[in-house]
Amino acid sequence: MDASTAHAPAAAPVLQLSGIHKQFAGITVLRDVQLNLYPGEIHALMGQNGAGKSTLIKVLTGVLEASGGQMRLGGEAVWPDSPLAAQRLGISTVYQEVNLCPNLSVAENIFAGRYPRCGIAQGFRIDWATLHQRARDLVARIGLQIDVTRLLSDYPVAVQQLVAIARALSIESRVLILDEPTSSLDDDEVQKLFEVLRRLRSEGLSIVFVTHFLNQVYAVSDRITVLRNGSWVGEWLAKDLGPQALIAAMLGRDLAAASEQPAPAPAVDSRQATLLQTEGLGQDTQLQPLDLQIRAGEVVGLAGLLGSGRTELARLLFGLEQPDRGALRIDGQVVKFANPMDAIRHGLALCPEERKTDGIVAELSVRENIALALQARMGVGQFLSRAEQTALAERYVKLLGIKTETVDKPIGLLSGGNQQKAILARWMAIEPRLLILDEPTRGIDVAAKQEIMDQILRLAQAGMAVLFISSEMSEVVRVAHRIVVLRDRRKVGELPAGSSEDAVYELIAAEHA
Repeated sequence: MDASTAHAPAAAPVLQLSGIHKQFAGITVLRDVQLNLYPGEIHALMGQNGAGKSTLIKVLTGVLEASGGQMRLGGEAVWPDSPLAAQRLGISTVYQEVNLCPNLSVAENIFAGRYPRCGIAQGFRIDWATLHQRARDLVARIGLQIDVTRLLSDYPVAVQQLVAIARALSIESRVLILDEPTSSLDDDEVQKLFEVLRRLRSEGLSIVFVTHFLNQVYAVSDRITVLRNGSWVGEWLAKDLGPQALIAAMLGRDLAAASEQPAPAPAVDSRQATLLQTEGLGQDTQLQPLDLQIRAGEVVGLAGLLGSGRTELARLLFGLEQPDRGALRIDGQVVKFANPMDAIRHGLALCPEERKTDGIVAELSVRENIALALQARMGVGQFLSRAEQTALAERYVKLLGIKTETVDKPIGLLSGGNQQKAILARWMAIEPRLLILDEPTRGIDVAAKQEIMDQILRLAQAGMAVLFISSEMSEVVRVAHRIVVLRDRRKVGELPAGSSEDAVYELIAAEHA
């Protein structure tokens, strides 16, 4: 695939970044990055997790200082040294989480820090009539019909996002940066937001649009820039870069048929009774209705790009979030999990994606961390003695090859791979029927990855069901008996054991899966 720069329009870029470098403690996180944003266009900034998108936005908006490179706005060299300086230059950002004050009115949020004032005779008091009229004019500009005197908290997230855009427009922005603005919106709300963006584009505003949703890129973007591992890959007109080519640019590999297919995982008897089944399970802004079946002894791989809904499904299954539609069945019986303890009682376990924040308790020992789930399942008034905890921990330290001098060592002092093995041991100790693994090999060395994947297959051979979620597609195709593919928060298909990585990516990229 040719990564040459897309044909540039006749007009000069309103914003131009060239040769942008950024280092943290000697580690390069941005390397020779460029971006050309033209007047009246929506420009998608794409890349996998860790590609450098957030760092580039922070440099662009004055949160971080670049280590090298050049930034031009309207042809003039600029370097905003703070978000306020960037705003004064006409660069505004609307983030994934609405960064406004819910206890203030819509009008107050739009003009916070810049309230119109009355004259000296009135003691420079806030001119409420002018404030409200200006706010009405701004929300009308983006097609929003709301009472600007009401509290922001009275309105749904979608409206709050539009109010944040109105605030950005109130400072006469030349460049609007939208960082994952659709992550909390349903399909109808996304379409309303896109209508606003198209209207602003027609007025000449230049918009940088950061998203993980492929369908949204092609629904609204004129141009696409791709980053990978902190480096610039290329810039294309959206019409010239199809979904497969976009994914290939993000991954750094072509989606051609692989010469060597992975060895199929051991077969699972299709007559085996279904352990877990979902029927149209979903949550309004997080996951479209989804059907899923998992049998005992089966490893089901859950594949998809970042933002596809993998973690959201795991959280719904484990009772961390509540579905608003569909049903969950265990052994054919409909169940509702009010919390994770309900899921544990039904034989489910979850190793979360964020190991350090949601998995380990860093100050506690390896022994205490491994015993946590078993102790919790025993309930109030029953306790594992220290000797029982030690025996349990030492058993799994030996079984999983956890490298630690003693089980009483604080788990926070272990390597990432050994922390991950300890979390796996915690759930193995309660002998779950279904183990949900969300990115179990992230941030650990190759040897530890291999050991964990081998252990997953051993658990399945012993009869445990496993839902395996990983961004490393090679891991998914290696261990899965069946691969469920998600894209843009919905299931788009299934693939059998032995399917190639390319087959998964092609299904993700397919316009009509």
